[in-house]
Amino acid sequence: MNICGCLVHVAPERAAELLPVLEAVDGVEVHTQTEDGRFVVVVEDIEARPASETIMTLHTIPGVISLTLTYHHFEDLAESPEPSSQSDQPTDGGQTHEHF
Repeated sequence: MNICGCLVHVAPERAAELLPVLEAVDGVEVHTQTEDGRFVVVVEDIEARPASETIMTLHTIPGVISLTLTYHHFEDLAESPEPSSQSDQPTDGGQTHEHF
């Protein structure tokens, strides 16, 4: 699983025109936009291409001024650790932190 949070800045006068263009890109979800032409989007890997290629595609859309990666989460689901068993819990009353 590969999730990228991005800030896409477009020419404000083209924002209404570019919203459906951004939403039409596979692997892209627009969460919000501002009046000055900024969109908060999430880009995810899809079967056809990784998120990094989708981000590069967004850069090439006419009217896009800039795209900034603001958050990135990667998790290899095939190699995720199995849930810990009760025997992994401390016996001295201490606390542990699990990593997801």
